Amino acid sequence: MAAQTFTQEFGYRLGRGLRRAGSGYLRYECQATGWLSGQCVPAALTTSLLWGVKLALLGAVLYVAFWLAILVAVVMLAAVWADQHLDLDWTADEPEWKEGHSGFGLYDKSEWRIDMPGPDEI
Repeated sequence: MAAQTFTQEFGYRLGRGLRRAGSGYLRYECQATGWLSGQCVPAALTTSLLWGVKLALLGAVLYVAFWLAILVAVVMLAAVWADQHLDLDWTADEPEWKEGHSGFGLYDKSEWRIDMPGPDEI
């Protein structure tokens, strides 16, 4: 049997957690329906109350998703701004062409020429 990757294992665990949460909600809904019918609440009102709870939960999930999307957008905008406005010198370690102790050539950061001419070029 092959070992599962982290993302596969995370997906399986997330799916199991969502399934358990959904079955827990359905169990709670069934208990609430039984309790409300035991209190002589009409079936139409019970259905309305349960739909109200479902809509409230959906609203809460959408509210959290909205603010999470805003947070991701702000982080992405900050990254783009930093990329455009901050002067990060990523080329400091690259060799450069210049006149050095061994003549004109390509030198690294420690002043050693890395493109020494061949014997026929001297």
